[in-house]
Amino acid sequence: MTRSAWDAWDASDEGRRVSEHVLDSAPDAVHSALVPPGTLHRRVTAALANWQLDDAEELLADVEQEPSPYVAADPVADAPGDAPVSLGKAWADTLRAELLVRRLRVAGFTLVGDPVPADASAEDPLDLHAGVADLIEGAGGEDSDPRSESASRAALAIALVRSAKAAFDATDDDLQRAAGLARHARIELLSRRIDAAMDEAVEAASLLDPVLPPSALLVDTLGTLAGVLADLELMPLALDYQRRAHEAAMIAAADPGAPEWTGNGDTTVDADVLVATTATCLGELCAELGEGLLDDGVPESAEPHFAEARMLAEKALALLPPDSAGIVTAQVVHGWALVGLGECAAAVGPLRAAVRITSATADRAQLASAQLALGRALRRQRDVAGADEHLVSALNLATEHGLPRLRRAALRELCTLHAELDDAGRALPYLQAYLSDELDRVDERRTRWVELFGRRKSLLETERAAGQLRRQAYEDPLTHLPNRRYAEARLDGLLTTGAAPALAVVDVDRFKTINDAFGHPAGDAALRTVADLLVAGVRDTDEVCRWAGDEFVILLPDTTAEQGERALERIRRSVATYDWSSLGIDVPVTISVGIASAARGDDRRTLFAAADGVLYDAKRSGRDRVVRLSGVTQTRAPGASPLDALFGPPPVAPEGGTTTSDIPDDDAAAPVPAAPATPPPAGSADAGFAPLLVAPRPVDPPLGTGSPAEPLLGPLPRPEPVAVPEPVAVAPVGPQPIVVDPVVETVAPVPAARRAATVEPEVVWATGRTTEQVLALVREARREHPDRPALVLRAAAETLVALASEHDAYTTMDAAAMAAAVGPVPEPVGRVHVLCAGGADGPVAAEVAFVARVTGTEVVRVDDVAGSRVRGMLADGSLFAEADCLVVVAGMDASLAATVGAMADVPVVAVPTSTGSPNAFAGLGALMTMLNSAAPGVAVSTIDNGYSAGVFAARVARRATTR
Repeated sequence: MTRSAWDAWDASDEGRRVSEHVLDSAPDAVHSALVPPGTLHRRVTAALANWQLDDAEELLADVEQEPSPYVAADPVADAPGDAPVSLGKAWADTLRAELLVRRLRVAGFTLVGDPVPADASAEDPLDLHAGVADLIEGAGGEDSDPRSESASRAALAIALVRSAKAAFDATDDDLQRAAGLARHARIELLSRRIDAAMDEAVEAASLLDPVLPPSALLVDTLGTLAGVLADLELMPLALDYQRRAHEAAMIAAADPGAPEWTGNGDTTVDADVLVATTATCLGELCAELGEGLLDDGVPESAEPHFAEARMLAEKALALLPPDSAGIVTAQVVHGWALVGLGECAAAVGPLRAAVRITSATADRAQLASAQLALGRALRRQRDVAGADEHLVSALNLATEHGLPRLRRAALRELCTLHAELDDAGRALPYLQAYLSDELDRVDERRTRWVELFGRRKSLLETERAAGQLRRQAYEDPLTHLPNRRYAEARLDGLLTTGAAPALAVVDVDRFKTINDAFGHPAGDAALRTVADLLVAGVRDTDEVCRWAGDEFVILLPDTTAEQGERALERIRRSVATYDWSSLGIDVPVTISVGIASAARGDDRRTLFAAADGVLYDAKRSGRDRVVRLSGVTQTRAPGASPLDALFGPPPVAPEGGTTTSDIPDDDAAAPVPAAPATPPPAGSADAGFAPLLVAPRPVDPPLGTGSPAEPLLGPLPRPEPVAVPEPVAVAPVGPQPIVVDPVVETVAPVPAARRAATVEPEVVWATGRTTEQVLALVREARREHPDRPALVLRAAAETLVALASEHDAYTTMDAAAMAAAVGPVPEPVGRVHVLCAGGADGPVAAEVAFVARVTGTEVVRVDDVAGSRVRGMLADGSLFAEADCLVVVAGMDASLAATVGAMADVPVVAVPTSTGSPNAFAGLGALMTMLNSAAPGVAVSTIDNGYSAGVFAARVARRATTR
């Protein structure tokens, strides 16, 4: 509700009880006091929490600046240093990033450049590429655009967060890493990226082993994480972690041999003050939980929480010295607890004193908390004017300083105050603001998040054990960028979800010459530096991957080719102007770039072929340039040959032969066959890459295309063969697949039935297999058939969780069906209705529905169709309206399949199940009933075989739709 009581401790005499020379630094110029629980760290944290941004910037200015994250580090000097150096840089970057994010909030923007809705709803998002350009090109000054300055801050904050995370990941100190992650979660909350904050909090929690010895840093980290979890509406979890922090502090205080803790060489911590601080924070959370129970109308459940809050606050007041700043925070919590227990008269006096004291300080968050507690007490004493004054003041302070829980509490109190007075005109705006608060969550979602937190924390702990193997699978060992395997999977995922990314293919010019002239170590250093420059020049949402050799790819989600061209042009200039002599390379190093944006229907291979083709245009045009392909027509010039769209105008070939590209040395292209002498008909290239989609090959004329007297079967006359050069094949793209017939040199559409053919999934049966065996089979299926999903059936819950963990967004799952699909699910064609007779047949029906959807058709479930209901539904046509195929799943009511088959006019697939009465003989009775039915149009599967029924129904539906 209020800011953490840690800040009160930071401002206290105990927090300052060190020498004034707080900027003690090691010889390497990394300040030890900046690493928590150092004094400088606490002072900067307190200034940031109180929105004293100029004070925080002044404190951080005394810390020697690290090199800009936009300047690639010297690969020779990039060896990891000792732990204090790495942690010092990580914390410097983290604190500077938080400072920048808070300045962005003041300006009305989030970390990713979006306007904050409550403050700047009319603003447009920032162009973070422009911010990166300003940082690289040194733009700025008094006349600079304020929006450009905000974009620069956002871009720099993103780079600093990335740099800090890399440093924390490199350290072996799990506690420091957890502290950094908890602080990054706070930064994400400030920028209103709730899901990102959740991820950081989960990972931080997974690092806090219960057996860690008590220390000031452990207590601080647990308290920070508890505050983040409370802001995420995970109050039970927040209480658990704050209680753990309090217990750790009490264990240390109970040790007579350790009355004080030494932090990191420059700080001494009083254990009693630390116990009092954690008690205050825990009491605050208990009071907040009790207040929520009061609002829910269960005062008997709220009373124990208020009683505990009162006890903790009294304990803190007894431990704190009389002149400690933490006393005011403890008094506010004590007064809040008294109000909750109905002792308002005893609470008003101390709370008024707390408001007077905090009004004279710079601690606006503490003042807001005191105003809110006093407003609560006055409301319950029926002092309407006084309550309204203090509650409005608390609301304004909470809104100004980004305190979401305190803001919601103030809105709730104001709404209740005016509702009790029957003043709907004043109560309604507060109610609307409360309901529209973006961090407000209904109880159902809070419960789901609690479950999600526990599940994801468990998954992270398991995943950490296999983290090294995953890095080897998806990380390039030289540049530490994601590798080609990751890039392909990521691009497949983007295209499958309907996104329209741009793809840039980057190639280092004449890289073989660098290797030959300066040696492979210099070549490796050049590649690492190019990788750093690429990463530094893109947005946080863009992804740079090493494709192979000296080739990189950049995935630019929701980006047009024109936007990507501007960003890559800046990067190209930064590579061309880099001081390569520092690596011992005395020749210019440049890059060539090809960019294409995805069009509807593109797959990964097509998009890469397009970008790779214009990359070679850049090579032929002289290198050191960026060339893009239009994202609208996927062509560059009217009247160009279809091959020109990829490879440029082909050179003139010698008579009767082929020619090769004139690209010299290591960039020489593969031989390009000469174009056919007779071009395709005019207009055939209107669909962009369509003429290149299917490998042209001689085909037999379709059956039945001759005269009416010709038989449909038997040998057909064929024309004399014509010499046609071997065509170039490019992966499919565009709305209309075609086949080029070189015999007659025409372009003919593929028949509709062939267009509808869908590659069906690879099936992995999990029955009788361990989770590891299933995962291995899925990996093999995805490797051999990346264009189709791997379908896992009859899987246990832990196997489904492991699949979701390993393949993340590429996994489609159905717990009821005990099934999962890993990979791209095809667009649905046709519709299948799955009818289920009873609840016991549900798992088989769920399997049928899941398999049919993954196989490529739309599915509608109709459950509990039995008895008299089915005849009414059949009579009005609702069961088979718009259905291309019906699947009836039944055990005890096996005659349902015959009933549906007799009345429906669409194909029916009957699936007998082993459920039912004991004399059903494990489904044999249902099977015989269905087989002996005389109803037309009914096909029967084997017992409990939802897979074959789902595939068969999907085939029928697709064929019926495309006929």
